Amino acid sequence: MKIGMVCYPSYGGSGVVATELGYALGERGHEVHFISSARPFRLRRFHERLFYHEVTDVSYPVFKYPPYTLLLANKIVEVANYVGLDVIHAHYAIPHSISAYLAKQMMTKPIPLVTTLHGTDVTLVGAFEEFNLLTCLALRVSDRITAVSKALARETIAAFGTLDQDIEVIPNFIDPKMYLQTEGLMAKCRGHFAPCGEKILIHISNFRKVKRVVDVVKIFALVEKVVSSCLLLVGDGPEMARVEREVVKLGLERKVQFLGKQENVMDILQMADIFLLPSAQESFGLVALEAMACGVPVVASRVGGLPEVVQHGKTGFLVDVGDNQGMSEAVLSLLTDSSRYRAFSEQAVTWARETFPVERAVRRYESVYEDVVRG
Repeated sequence: MKIGMVCYPSYGGSGVVATELGYALGERGHEVHFISSARPFRLRRFHERLFYHEVTDVSYPVFKYPPYTLLLANKIVEVANYVGLDVIHAHYAIPHSISAYLAKQMMTKPIPLVTTLHGTDVTLVGAFEEFNLLTCLALRVSDRITAVSKALARETIAAFGTLDQDIEVIPNFIDPKMYLQTEGLMAKCRGHFAPCGEKILIHISNFRKVKRVVDVVKIFALVEKVVSSCLLLVGDGPEMARVEREVVKLGLERKVQFLGKQENVMDILQMADIFLLPSAQESFGLVALEAMACGVPVVASRVGGLPEVVQHGKTGFLVDVGDNQGMSEAVLSLLTDSSRYRAFSEQAVTWARETFPVERAVRRYESVYEDVVRG
């Protein structure tokens, strides 16, 4: 089967899922054509069945901004006509499903559209009145809708009402082979960041306000007063300046390291002791799953899809949003009890690898593709 995979190229969970799904589909004999404004950041390994088609900007005085939705629709048609796509898989309703729907109107033989909801398209973009009708259209014209968590499926129904079709929940996934421990690298890196045997806390995100990265620093400050620790912050984004100011305000410059955007987060996660995710909203929390696959317990907010990903009291702890004291106490309960920590770490690996394997997810997506192609 030939699949057109439409996704954002930027640092974030949806691009990771789309790319890793593409690699898995390629391994199973499918041909996957990524259509995006830039090469997805995880699309780095060559595979003979994976292709990338760039949506290029146009500069014309009448356009205040490049009309990306229209350019994307045109590129989808070009790729579909040239390679003979069987199905379009759009990650995010806005703008990708709308572009795909427009592309279908330009095709002599329209092809099915599968839309995967990842969260922001419904919980943020779809919540703005200006996008409400457009998001409703994207959901209505999709031949099949999937969501990455039960919580997101419920939120979609709550926001847009009962749809003509059920939303199929296909959780995000990991490839266990990518998370095998590399002891030498881990020891070397730990020695660099924690030369005196400090505990290592880590946070990875796109530093948007919803991620509450300032809270990460505040939680770390409470932990560090009790257990000698360091904090690694991975990523970048609009909240970076506020986070840096908080670090300086609390006098933690020597304890907090900013690592910027990183592609191979599994290497960094392997040297961490605790992963912090105090977000105000997470539709799934892929990076929390990646942390657990590396044996790193997660302390996160009890919101959205996170209770479906993190087993409270077994693979980590879930705490109310904004309860920094509660999160710090959860972290300390693990860092000050080696036997409990070891049990959580082992349970996290088992849970992540047995509950969210890529093989299970790719088979379910294949089934969706086959269903819509048959009509």
